[in-house]
This record gives sequence, C-alpha cells and structure tokens, in this order.
Amino acid sequence: MTAPVFVVESFQNAGAGGDGQYVLDGPEGRHAVSVKRLHAGEDVVLTDGAGRWADCVVTGTEGKDRLVVRMDSVREEAPQEPRITVVQALPKGDRGEVAVETMTETGVDAIVPWSASRCITQWKGERGLKALGKWRATAREAGKQSRRVRFPEISDAASTKQVAAVLAGADFAAVLHEEGSEPLATAELPVTGHIVLVVGPEGGVSPDELAAFADAGAKPYRLGRSVLRTSTAGTAAAALLLGRTGRWS
Repeated sequence: MTAPVFVVESFQNAGAGGDGQYVLDGPEGRHAVSVKRLHAGEDVVLTDGAGRWADCVVTGTEGKDRLVVRMDSVREEAPQEPRITVVQALPKGDRGEVAVETMTETGVDAIVPWSASRCITQWKGERGLKALGKWRATAREAGKQSRRVRFPEISDAASTKQVAAVLAGADFAAVLHEEGSEPLATAELPVTGHIVLVVGPEGGVSPDELAAFADAGAKPYRLGRSVLRTSTAGTAAAALLLGRTGRWS
C-alpha cells in the first residue's frame, strides 16, 4: 500500500527553517490527524495536485488539525504522453460525479463538461457553478484516493462550438458513436501529443454535432458491441487508450 496523499496549496515555505519541517493544517491536516489518525514514523505524500510532490515522514501532531512532517525535497512529475482529454456530456443526477471519479482513478488528464443538445441536464447560473464545483471537488478527492500527484483539469462547461475548437487542436480526435464506426481498439494512435475523446449524452450525439466535430477533424469510433451509459463510457474508453498507448505499461 502506497502512502496516503494530502493536498497542499503551495510548497513555497516548505522547509523554510532549514530543518525540513512542514506543517499540514486546515481541512487536510484535520483529516490526517483526526480521521486517518496518523502517528510519528508513518509515511505520507504531499502534493499540490499539479505535479509537484514530496515524500514525507510524520514527526508529530499538534491539536486536532496540524500534522507535522519532515520533508526532504520537493519533486515534480512530468506530464505523461500522450495527454488524454475526455469531453463528457452532462449526465443526469450524480452520474457526472461518478464519471469524473472513475476517469480520475483511471488516469485521464483533463475533463471537459459538454452541454450537448440532447443533454437533459443543463448547467445554468448558480446551479451550473455548483455542479462544476462538485466535479472539481470529486476530481481532487479521487486524485488523492488513487495516489495521483497530478490531478485532472476540469474546465468550465463547453458549448459544441468550443468542443470543436478543442478537437481541432488534437493529434487524435474521436467521438464515441456506434453507428457505422470503426473500432477504437484498432485505431492508429499517436505516441505523443494530445488525444481528445468525446462521450455523448444518453440520447446520443446529434447529426449536427457529428458534422461539426467531423469538420474539426474528429472521426466516429465504436467502443464495443454493448452500449455503455454516458457515465461509464469515458472510463472504459480511457482505459483502452491508456493501455494501447503504453501509459499503463
């Protein structure tokens, strides 16, 4: 079992006193002390979620929300290649958070919420901001749980036009679509660069959206014989891509 991961806002003052001591406080410190009940001698990993991280050893606790650790050095994990972005149409209820959680655990690098025309759920106003906040919080917690030090980026909700712009800049762009499509399992994939995968809503990607994405350079691909729900299709496809590109080697 690898060491538990906790998030810090910055490593700016890490070891400023020259003794390598760092104090984890706030909600993360409270979780480490009062929930995980960590003790002196145990290993932990601190990360900013953007690739910077440090192996640490607990030296003690202060109260109920301050974990004192010894930090030797801060390292940085380089982004993996190829970068994988999933454009996820907005599902109903909490299925969006399920999708974000499992895609984070799988290893996706970025997730773009998409307001597709056939989405029942639409993010508007305060409700949309709250839903986006839940997606980002889910990615953070799932990143910690899966021991990642570089969490996926969750962008603002995108329109079809904005998604097309993302696809146009990709080195490989795919839309999951079962009708008349070639299998994703045999598609020629880049070793480096940027892969973008579009997952449509339960009602499917509309003809107009398919046409817009085709103009941006994206081709339709099928994942398998069965039809997956929108909340699971992205995770299954990402796992296939991570295996085929060697990122799971």
